[in-house]
Amino acid sequence: PGQPVPPADLPAAVPAVPAPAPAAAAADPAPAVGLVISPIVRRLARDHNVDLTALRGTGPGGVIRRADVEAALAATPAEVPPTTDRPAGPAPVAAAGEDLVIPLTGIRRAIADKLSRSRREIPEVTVWVDVDATALLATRAEINAARPDQPVSILALLARICLSALRRYPQLNARVDTENQRIVQSAGVHLGIAAQTDRGLLVPVIRDAQRLTATELAAELATTTAAARAGTLPPSGLTGGTFTLNNYGVFGVDGSTPIINHPEAALLGMGRIVDKPWVVDGQLAVRKVTQLSLTFDHRVCDGGVAGGFLRYVADCVERPALLVANL
Repeated sequence: PGQPVPPADLPAAVPAVPAPAPAAAAADPAPAVGLVISPIVRRLARDHNVDLTALRGTGPGGVIRRADVEAALAATPAEVPPTTDRPAGPAPVAAAGEDLVIPLTGIRRAIADKLSRSRREIPEVTVWVDVDATALLATRAEINAARPDQPVSILALLARICLSALRRYPQLNARVDTENQRIVQSAGVHLGIAAQTDRGLLVPVIRDAQRLTATELAAELATTTAAARAGTLPPSGLTGGTFTLNNYGVFGVDGSTPIINHPEAALLGMGRIVDKPWVVDGQLAVRKVTQLSLTFDHRVCDGGVAGGFLRYVADCVERPALLVANL
């Protein structure tokens, strides 16, 4: 998503074809594998290098539908297991005066395909706001001073704020089902956290994050991102996100227009927190300021919902007591 989305367009796992059934069960054969009727489905699979013979269709008689191909493509770049990457070889070296040619393979190709598909299919819009994060930093300091054995990060607090905002604006915790022409709002928030790793941009997912406290979120964030960077997070921990949080401020930048992590509908990004002049009660003061940006799928909502979500997040950052009041 610009990005950490955080966090490959390949199925995380291909169901194995069951062994032949005994004669007594011959009347109930296993569904067909790789059966395709629609030329649209064939073209979609061909364009995205999906092996149709490896898919089991959910249509009548095991026919592979467009939704089955899209489900295989719905994985994030992080969903390519380590075994699918080509063995590491010597880095490409160009002779003097010649261009350096780097093959687009493995996870790098998966990321490219994923982001290209997002830009191609999603009519995205980005809105942003500058926020005084002084109070949020003070709140974090108080929490960590009271419980030094259970530290809470700024990202964990921002995640907790986003979860509260998604309860108010569930339109952004959704995806567009293009085949059936419908919007699907998810019952739970499966929070993706964009993370830069040696393997590329990954998005580990915290399932049902709305059930977690800020302290629990902090622990889960630390565990999942560490596992993603170490390459030990299983594909199930990198799939099925419904909303992504991207802290691009760690790269020392203020703003971004992130690419949505397809098929999600929104992504919130946070820039670096820096000292800036800010007007407080009519007086100029130096405050800790950051920029929040929200990129959203305009098909799931209009600007009023997106603006309301972002304003609620900003208000909670500036006045953390509002978050407590809504928990």
